[in-house]
Amino acid sequence: MARTYDLSDDSVVVIIGSGAGGGTLGHELSEKGIDVVCLEAGPRLDLGDIVNDWGEMGAKLSWNDKRIGTGALNPGYPLWVCKTVGGTTVHWAGASLRFQEHEWKARTTYGDIAGATLLDWPIDAAEMDPYYSRAEDKMGTTGTHGIPRLPGNNNYKVMEYGAKKLGYQTVHTGNMSINPEPRDGRPSCLQLGFCMAGCAIGAKWSILYSEVPKAEATGHFELRPDSMVVRIVHDDSGKATGVEYLDADGNLQMQKARIVAVAGNSVETPRLLLNSASSMFPDGMANSSGQVGRNYMRHLTATVYAVMPGPVHFDRGTQMAGIVMDEVRHDDSRGFAGGYLMETLPGFGVAAIAGNVGGMSIDTPGTWGRDYTREVIENYRNMAGMWLVGEDMPQADNRVTLHDTEKDQYGLPVPVVHFDEHPNDLAMRNHAYRMGSAVYEAAGGSKSYELPPFPGTHNLGTCRMSANADEGVCGSSGATHDIPNLFISDGSQFTTGAAENPTLTIVALAIRQAELMAEAMRTNSI
Repeated sequence: MARTYDLSDDSVVVIIGSGAGGGTLGHELSEKGIDVVCLEAGPRLDLGDIVNDWGEMGAKLSWNDKRIGTGALNPGYPLWVCKTVGGTTVHWAGASLRFQEHEWKARTTYGDIAGATLLDWPIDAAEMDPYYSRAEDKMGTTGTHGIPRLPGNNNYKVMEYGAKKLGYQTVHTGNMSINPEPRDGRPSCLQLGFCMAGCAIGAKWSILYSEVPKAEATGHFELRPDSMVVRIVHDDSGKATGVEYLDADGNLQMQKARIVAVAGNSVETPRLLLNSASSMFPDGMANSSGQVGRNYMRHLTATVYAVMPGPVHFDRGTQMAGIVMDEVRHDDSRGFAGGYLMETLPGFGVAAIAGNVGGMSIDTPGTWGRDYTREVIENYRNMAGMWLVGEDMPQADNRVTLHDTEKDQYGLPVPVVHFDEHPNDLAMRNHAYRMGSAVYEAAGGSKSYELPPFPGTHNLGTCRMSANADEGVCGSSGATHDIPNLFISDGSQFTTGAAENPTLTIVALAIRQAELMAEAMRTNSI
C-alpha cells in the first residue's frame, strides 16, 4: 500500500524525477525498507491513456515547457524528453545495451582529442557487470537470463540481408526490454508497431507500470505527480535538508529530507542545481567546480531511409528490434574515435516521412511536386529505415545555462541549451551515412535518403562523474563532491556517452546507487 509522508518528515529520501534513474532508485530503496518521496513534474498516466496515435501521445508525453537552443540546436525545440510519471521509459524503444569495456575509459583509450573534455569514468566494466545483470533481469532484457530475442520484422530482414552481404557479423534483433513471452506480470509483444508512442499493452518495460506499482506495494514509497521542484534547500553547514516544489494546484510546498537525489534529465537536473544558488553556493549547488551544466552530450545520431524493390511496411512490428554492431568498436583507422550502431527505425507514418525526407534530406530540394510525390510518398510502403547512434565527444561549452531575463510558467529562468558538434562527430556521421546507405544498396535499394539528427533524445552529461572534484559534479556513487547527501541519479552523471542507448546503464547505476546509499544510511555516514 502506498504511503503518505508528512512534509516535515526529515527521515525520507526525496527523489526528483521518476524516469529510468529516479524510478529505479525509488523502487530499489523502498524494497530495502527505506522511505521515499518521489516528486514528478508531469502527470501519472495508466495503460488506458496510451493509444496507438503518434500525435496524441506526443502531446501527452512531451516536455513542452520553453527551452532555448543555440549553436547547432533548433532554437525553439533543442531536445525532446517526456514530462510524465516514468519519464522517457514510457516513450523509449526498449534497446538495452551494455557499454563496451573500453568506453568506461574513453580518455585512456582515445587519448587527447583536441576540443574534447574526455575523462575516464571512476568506475569500470568489471564493477558494473553484476549491476548490469540485475538491471537486465529487472527489465526482462532479451538475449539475457535465458530470455529469447524478439522476432525480426520486414525492416529488420532487409537490414540483416544487406548487412550480411557486406560482411557484417554481429547482426540480430538486439537486446530489448520488451517481452517476447509473458514475464513479470506483463504480456508478450504483439508487434503493434507503436513502441515509441508508449506500449498500450505493457509488454515493454517502463517505470510507469513496472517499478512504481512495485515500490508502492512495499509501503515505503509515495509518488507525487504534477509536482515541479523549484529549489533544493540546505542548512548552515551546506547539507541538503529538503526541496521546495509547486504542487498540482500551484501552491509552494517544502518537503524535508535526509537525502535528496536529483533525476530530472540532463537539462532539468543542472537547471535545478543552478536555480538553487544561495549565499553559501553563489554559483549553484554542487557547483564549486563550475562543471554543473557543462559537457552536454546527445549522442551522434542520423537516419538513413531507402526505397526497396518491393513492399517492406516498416511501420509494422517492434520498432528498434534490429541491430548491426560491427561498427561500434574503436578503430581510429576509420578517421574517428569511438564507434556507432545501426538500429532499425520505422517511418512514423506517411506525414512524418513527408516532412522528414522532403524537408530535412540532404539531397531533396523541397516537399512538394509530382517527382517528390512519386519518389517519396508513393514509395512509402517500400521504404526501409535505420537509425545511426554513436558516441559524441563531450565539450565544455556544450552546456545548459539559465536565461538572464526570460521566465517560464513556474517563474523560473528558462534553460538555454548550447550544442556544437565536434569534428570527431562529423567524421563518424559521414562514415555511418556511407555504410548505412551501402547496407541498403547491397539489399537492392534503389534510392537512399540521409537525414540529419532529430532533436536530442539521448541527453547525457551536464553533472558528470569524476574522480577529481574539480573535473566533475559527482563521485562514483553519484553523491556530489560538494554535498554528500545530494545525489545525481540520472543520465546527467554520465562521464562520457559511449555509443549504446543509455537506459540500461542508467538503471544499472541506479541499482548500484541504491545499494551504496542504503549502506551509507545504515552506518549514519550521511
